[in-house]
Amino acid sequence: MADIPVRCFAVSVVLLRVVDGQPEVLLLRRNHTLVGEWCQVAGAIEDGEKAWEAALREVKEETGLACNRWYSADICEQFYEADCDAITLLPVFVGFVDSQAIVVINHEHSESRWVSFEEALTMVPFAGQRHVLRHVKVEFVDRKPVRHLLITAAGI
Repeated sequence: MADIPVRCFAVSVVLLRVVDGQPEVLLLRRNHTLVGEWCQVAGAIEDGEKAWEAALREVKEETGLACNRWYSADICEQFYEADCDAITLLPVFVGFVDSQAIVVINHEHSESRWVSFEEALTMVPFAGQRHVLRHVKVEFVDRKPVRHLLITAAGI
């Protein structure tokens, strides 16, 4: 019997802000992998990094934003990649930013957009992304996040 490898080499981040009492999610339009698709921040974990450190670095590199609260989302984005016959898991993090923070995208993206959760669900291409967004809305917007998920080691 053959095994399907499970890989975990990257992270995913849902960035949130609140404007006039309404939560918004940041989506980025991809320039490279998944060209033209709307996605949240994501990227590889570098040697020696913890997953949460990689996620914070990716937020800074891809958006120029700094988070004022930083959480483990208590969920992993997961998908099967047929080309390498592997299951990929990405730990998900949630970052809250100031409502007036300016997004500065890098070369990996052509556009950024703050949208409602409802709109985000229609924009992202994969069911796994929609699952993550629904989870984040329930656990980080509709209710106060569990304090045990707060990452304070991040120096935020």
